[in-house]
Amino acid sequence: MLYRKLFPRLLLAVLLVAPSAVAQRAAADKASADVERLRAHVEHLASDKLEGRKTGTRGAEEAARYVAAEFKRLGLASGGDAKGAGSAARSFLQTFPYVARVELGGSNSLKVVTRPAEYVGNVPPSVRELRAGEDWMPLGFSASAKVENAPVIFVGYGINAPELSYNDYERVSVKGSAVVVLAGSPNGDNPHGRFARAGELRFKAAAARAAGAAALVVIAKEENFRDDRAARLAYDNAGDAGLPVVVISRQAASGPLMLSGDRMARLADLEKALGERGGAPPSDPPRPWASMPVGVTLDLTTDVVRRSVPAANVVGVLEGSDTKLKEEVLVVGAHYDHLGRGGRGSLAGREGDVHHGADDNASGTAALVELARLLSRDRAKMRRTVVFVAFGGEEEGLLGSKFYVEHPARPLAQTVAMLNMDMVGRLKDDALTVGGVGTAAGWRAALEQANRAYDIAVFPHGDGPAEAARPGTKGDVPVIVTGSNGRVAVAATPRRAFQLRLNEDGFGPSDHASFYLKRVPVLFFFTGTHEDYHKPSDTADRLNYEGLARVADFVGRIVADLQAADARPTFTQARAETPARATGFRVYLGTIPSYAESTDGMKLDGVREGSPAAAAGLKPGDRVVKLAGRDVRNVYDYTQALSEMKAGQEYEVEVVRDGQRLTLKLTPEARK
Repeated sequence: MLYRKLFPRLLLAVLLVAPSAVAQRAAADKASADVERLRAHVEHLASDKLEGRKTGTRGAEEAARYVAAEFKRLGLASGGDAKGAGSAARSFLQTFPYVARVELGGSNSLKVVTRPAEYVGNVPPSVRELRAGEDWMPLGFSASAKVENAPVIFVGYGINAPELSYNDYERVSVKGSAVVVLAGSPNGDNPHGRFARAGELRFKAAAARAAGAAALVVIAKEENFRDDRAARLAYDNAGDAGLPVVVISRQAASGPLMLSGDRMARLADLEKALGERGGAPPSDPPRPWASMPVGVTLDLTTDVVRRSVPAANVVGVLEGSDTKLKEEVLVVGAHYDHLGRGGRGSLAGREGDVHHGADDNASGTAALVELARLLSRDRAKMRRTVVFVAFGGEEEGLLGSKFYVEHPARPLAQTVAMLNMDMVGRLKDDALTVGGVGTAAGWRAALEQANRAYDIAVFPHGDGPAEAARPGTKGDVPVIVTGSNGRVAVAATPRRAFQLRLNEDGFGPSDHASFYLKRVPVLFFFTGTHEDYHKPSDTADRLNYEGLARVADFVGRIVADLQAADARPTFTQARAETPARATGFRVYLGTIPSYAESTDGMKLDGVREGSPAAAAGLKPGDRVVKLAGRDVRNVYDYTQALSEMKAGQEYEVEVVRDGQRLTLKLTPEARK
């Protein structure tokens, strides 16, 4: 065994440790993260009672109150905007607007009008009016609009994915028509299939709009319409689709729309045929389902009302002790929201089950509260002010952190760094990913130095009598501990160095990106994804709490090092790194889109330096309203246009900047 060779050397190192060093290590051990406290925080936040903590729900409100109460109990100053309203803990809440639900207005109607192919005398058209809520339903992101006498055209799955060489709109004109499509994709419900993105309803709506359709009608997947996920009004806070989008029951579709006969197969047969071909329509002869029987039109009125509620960040402030440096700020953050009972973003097979979000991100929130406890006990060493923020709305598009950087508790210019913890509860094989290493000169060296402190596994045992000297092991790692009397004992909880996986990029799918866009150095701590990600099975019992404590201590060590340094970190523009999950697009622009609500163009949160977008003159804050000849209303329209672009070919991009509309030239690069 490896420890047999190392133990004599390590024992010598133990015997040579100075008494002062032993005392320092003992003090450090007492200030380490408490495993049981972390467990208690996670078990509450990830409990059924909080119902998945979806932003805008009672569960999220309870989670925010819980964190606020902890901050108050620890003696932090409140950094919210609700001072004097209700309980004292409420003053820690920084509220921001959020569309929590959508409702049907009073003007929703859908009529299917069938006219005879050849008029004989004064034969009137056949009109069938469908019932909202029973036969059909607008989607939550549908535009409120009125469409009359729109020809009905069926186009399979309604997917246009040039990067996959697949286009249901090929060789058929749908301009001004009501496009009817099947739900899902040729891959079925496989979230990892090649059509996973293109098969989402948002992207189908963008494809229909790009093709010039007047409305999109999606045929429900479930036989019982009320069981169909699309039939439940839900909203994703990304703006409306720019055209009416509705889901129709299978029974209604099989009647007036999906007519059987020579021109149209029955719905079930059609789905089977498309499935057998993997969704690919025949190329010769032209697809037989490319149009509806002559004379079938829709009259459609959609009226969707969005209801806003206040959501919240939870902000606690630990005032710095240095008369000068206390004006500088360290932000330590983690998001507390999750997915509620599923829906958009969920990878579960069905909707309705509580998505507990123990790792994502009750783990980071628990570590945040525990760090607040530890650091507040050592106020004298906190020379700079520390602002602890539990962000809301992260799963909805970083809403809380985007709001915070525009309304910071302390000036953003004085924010020297932001440390973010997201999914830090599943430590495995000591592997800890740290992103943002390229956002400040010296980050990499600081992280590696902090990690080397664990290389010699010598740890204080406490104040009680030491046990007999003998080695302990964790795998092949020797664990040696010093007692208060200088003798050697076995560590109850071994501490080892992490296997650091360092990533340069400051962007990423979590709240640190909002700070990096404001040129604040960031670090992002993450223990990796897993099979329970965004599923109900992400439960508290599956976390590695000893590992979570180690991560919290490591972040605390970085905070301590930043506090000890006289100079603040120097911001640097990080090198872009290839994301772990490929986008699937053939081209690269270098834009950072905003996923917040928009109906008047897609706002750019950022533009990467040296990218095609930067060369074209695009800037953060621009609203893209047209790209490659496509009108852009939101991020989904933008994505659809992006999927159709080719590397090396010049395109026009129109943006609104400071109230003026500008036209720029953009040449995308091939994605590597």
